[in-house]
Amino acid sequence: MTRSILVVDDDQKTRQLLKTYLEKNHYIVRLAQDGATFMAEFERHHDELSLVILDVMLPDTDGFALCQTVRRRSKVPIIMLTASSDDTDRIVGLELGADDYIAKPYNPRELLARIKAIHRRTGLDQAAPIRHYRFNGYTLDTLERTVIAADGELIRLTGMDFQLLRFLVEHAGEILDRSLLAEQTRGRDLGPLDRSLDVQISRLRQRLGDDGKEPALIKTVRGAGYVFAAEVAVISDPAQP
Repeated sequence: MTRSILVVDDDQKTRQLLKTYLEKNHYIVRLAQDGATFMAEFERHHDELSLVILDVMLPDTDGFALCQTVRRRSKVPIIMLTASSDDTDRIVGLELGADDYIAKPYNPRELLARIKAIHRRTGLDQAAPIRHYRFNGYTLDTLERTVIAADGELIRLTGMDFQLLRFLVEHAGEILDRSLLAEQTRGRDLGPLDRSLDVQISRLRQRLGDDGKEPALIKTVRGAGYVFAAEVAVISDPAQP
């Protein structure tokens, strides 16, 4: 199971801030703005989810109803969020099967601590990390820090370029903003005129034979960032076809 979290909250700013914060702490984050969207995402990704975060107040339902539905179908841990200071919400949520509860407004560091505590209890943090990924004929080895082409050629990357590629692969299909990518590879935010990340993306495309004018692997999302568009598979044996 991956460190993958599904968050439902009707406030767009809260959702995006939480997504950015958790991604910086190496979680895969999926978002929903209401109950219907949440259930669609849950149906699509329930096998890979390691945690669900439910806001109590939603426009089309409430977090308690979603908690009941999830608990009938899955043992995935649940954290409830509520703006109410009344203990009743906390008690009801726990009785319905939630694993933890946090009141709004909350410090993101406290929520992260609760998430880590649940993952420790469920044994997720002790799980073996994924070693091999395959995409577009390439095999990425996270332990050896290598990328091998389909014909067996070793693709030579700098340490920073490998780190960027690994993060892109681990978050395939997600739009990643430039600041997040810079934080992951450089440990700092980019200045308004800093184009070093764009140069690094261009160099990485060249190493992977990705056409810079019409890239198929690392695509630019204008005004938003980049997305790794290739289909990524986790493999146990790099020798398998």
